[in-house]
Amino acid sequence: MLQTRDLIWGLLFIGCAAAIQVQITPTQGEISVGESKFFLCEVVGDAKDIDWYAPSGEKILPNMPDIFVNRADETTSTLTIYHANVDSAGIYKCVAKNGDKEAQATVQVKIFQKITFASAPSPQEFNEGDDADIVCNVVSSPPPTIIWKHKGSKIQVAKDVRYKIMDNGHLQIRGIKKIDEGMYNCEARVMARGEIDFKMIKVVVNVLPTIRARLSEVNATADIGSSALLACDADGFPEPTVTWAHNNIVLETGDKYSLNEDGSELVIKDVKKVDEGDYTCIAKNKAGEKAEEVSLNVFVQPKITYLNNQTASEFDDQVTLTCEALGDPTPTISWSFENRVFTEGEQSLDRNIVVRSHARVSSLTLKNVVFTYAGQYLCTASNSIGQDNQHMYLEVRYAPKIQGRVTVYTWEGNAANISCEVEAHPGASVVWFRDGLQLPSANTTNMKLYNTQTVSYLEITPDSQNDFGSYNCTATNAMGADSKEFILIQAEVPSSPEIQQVEPFSSTAVVAFEEPDSMGGVPIIKYKVEWRLPGQDWTGSEHDANDEMTTITIVGLKPETTYEVKMSAINGKGEGESSPASTFKTEPVLSSEIPTTIAATTMAIKGEPSAPILEVKIQDRGNTLKINWIKQDDGGSPIKHYLVRYKAVSIPSKEKHVSDWKPEIRLPHNSEYVTLNGLDWNTEYEVHVVAENQQGKSEPAVISFRTTTDPTTIPDAVDGGSGLGTGAIVGILIVVFFLLLLGVDVTCYFLNKCGLLMCIAVNFCGKAGPGAKSKDIEEGKAAFTKDESKEPIVEVRTEEEHTPNQGGGGPTEPNETTPLTEPDGKTVKDDKTKGQTELKNATDEVKTVPNEAPQTNGNESKA
Repeated sequence: MLQTRDLIWGLLFIGCAAAIQVQITPTQGEISVGESKFFLCEVVGDAKDIDWYAPSGEKILPNMPDIFVNRADETTSTLTIYHANVDSAGIYKCVAKNGDKEAQATVQVKIFQKITFASAPSPQEFNEGDDADIVCNVVSSPPPTIIWKHKGSKIQVAKDVRYKIMDNGHLQIRGIKKIDEGMYNCEARVMARGEIDFKMIKVVVNVLPTIRARLSEVNATADIGSSALLACDADGFPEPTVTWAHNNIVLETGDKYSLNEDGSELVIKDVKKVDEGDYTCIAKNKAGEKAEEVSLNVFVQPKITYLNNQTASEFDDQVTLTCEALGDPTPTISWSFENRVFTEGEQSLDRNIVVRSHARVSSLTLKNVVFTYAGQYLCTASNSIGQDNQHMYLEVRYAPKIQGRVTVYTWEGNAANISCEVEAHPGASVVWFRDGLQLPSANTTNMKLYNTQTVSYLEITPDSQNDFGSYNCTATNAMGADSKEFILIQAEVPSSPEIQQVEPFSSTAVVAFEEPDSMGGVPIIKYKVEWRLPGQDWTGSEHDANDEMTTITIVGLKPETTYEVKMSAINGKGEGESSPASTFKTEPVLSSEIPTTIAATTMAIKGEPSAPILEVKIQDRGNTLKINWIKQDDGGSPIKHYLVRYKAVSIPSKEKHVSDWKPEIRLPHNSEYVTLNGLDWNTEYEVHVVAENQQGKSEPAVISFRTTTDPTTIPDAVDGGSGLGTGAIVGILIVVFFLLLLGVDVTCYFLNKCGLLMCIAVNFCGKAGPGAKSKDIEEGKAAFTKDESKEPIVEVRTEEEHTPNQGGGGPTEPNETTPLTEPDGKTVKDDKTKGQTELKNATDEVKTVPNEAPQTNGNESKA
């Protein structure tokens, strides 16, 4: 069915075949700002040109911006308006022409503004307590009506004076609160068109931070690597950020400071005195910021800043030692020397020692200087935080002072050592004389001279009675000289022991005796007991002597038999006379006579003893060591003796480690300590102590120690400005020493089969070690053989035999019968000298002398 429009156009065409008709579709148009719309111009009849004209009357040309004209065919043309604006409104005209014929049609275009939210941001933030202006800018034509809603309800301005709708449509809330926070609805209406639109706006109310410090004051200690923690807690909305400031400088995480994740905790690393002061904790958010002060109080441990070594001469009027120290609180300063502690004031009845202190400086004045003032002095600075200790060395120059045993016993053909012990500073030169002639002379072959730092040894092998007598030792240095006479005496064999009683049993007899009245000048080595049936040959046995030996048991006797028994004593020179024979008769064999102690013993379970517990003490002289031990479980059998051996683990002054064990020392069962003298300075030593009973030996008790630095080497003055702290320097030295010791020890283990690792392998893994030569060393005994080892001389003395110089801390040197090393460092040794040293007499003290003077075994002497 034909459309009405087509019918009309057909009739017009038929009725007016020669006329031109123009029609615009749609006939009128309304366009919202920003929208686009097109209009179609249709022509009936022949038209050569179809043109569009703007409201201004200007012809619209093709491809103009925002307005586009397009002729699709001979009868139609399209006008398109893109993104219309208010300037696009007006009457547009379409004109068709064909020669002198022309037709036109118009269309009116109206432009209107829809509801548009020009500015209604969300969210909108306000600080609590402020007058909030909630922005909602709406444009339309005609202007819209604005309505505000909150929580689904229309805001009634009349009912709440805090609310006000402004002329521009904004909503004002006076003194906004946190409870006002939420979603607000800004609604716009245009009644003429029935148009409505809305915008949801989120309102956020920010709250100013509050802040509080956990501690208003924090205490810390400086220069010990410790840290200080300052903390504050902050609240607010949004969550505030926390920062710290000190001296108006904001602190950040780094080498000095550390902040936790939310910044509430500030850690100050490695606190120093300069870190003391007020620190500001600042909490900040969108609502503003608040600050709180935290005070850091820094206390300082005492630090000695000045302490220098001093030098004086004996008999000077006085010498003053000064010690300065820093610290907070101000430290008190005290002095100590050996076992004495000096505080403020006069320290001795003779007023020769005086201490004076002022502020952080203390002085120790020593009047009427004597050589015993020499040594290390300790300055101690202390306060409530801690203390600091430093040593200084007082060097006292004094003339030589000679010590040593005046009388020395030996016999023809047996070497003896005369020891001239010299204390002097600076070191003294020592010369020996006899009858005014310096020794050794060109025509003497039986004398040798050996010198150490503090002792001069004259070794004499007497050829005749003429070699016995007086010898003079003279020591000289820049401060003066001293001289002393020593006497070499001919030793004799001991007298006979006295048999006190013989207690016979069925197959044994216990002989009780007293030691000889005369030892002959040298210690007794052995006792010889001989027994026989009357009229038959003597049978005998020898028994090693010790101080507590008062009985000897004879075994292998026949029951109910009469015997004779006699005894003699043996020293280094030989065997003495026998005692008169005593007669006794053994008992018959009866079961009832079996001693109950023997029966009880057979019922007991016996074993090796437990290792003793060791304690080491460095003596006054740093190269003297006293090792105490505490007896443990004896394994059910009495301790027979203790075995002591030691070795140098490392000697920093030498390029190699010394790992050979020194000769084993055998001590009586009642011994409680051993003293080692003449050790190398600044050297690491390892000591093993083993307890032995009839069942065997205990595991070794092991202890290590280091001797001090040679006191003749003046330590460097204390440097108060050192870049590194004392703790850091000591730590570095310990690490370097440990690594060096470990490296050298491993090298020694694999190359030379020695060292600490080898010791562990031998003692705990059962691996055979390289072995060390042992020697018999006895108290005060003459060295009857010669040894080429470079071991220290070991001298064993009882309490009654201590020499006068022993309290002075100097090393005790070999006795008069000990041969010494050659000047080139080699020792004179008898090829037959081997085996383990057994100390026969009870010793309270074992002392050693430097390696240049080794001790040999008196048991193996050539009498």
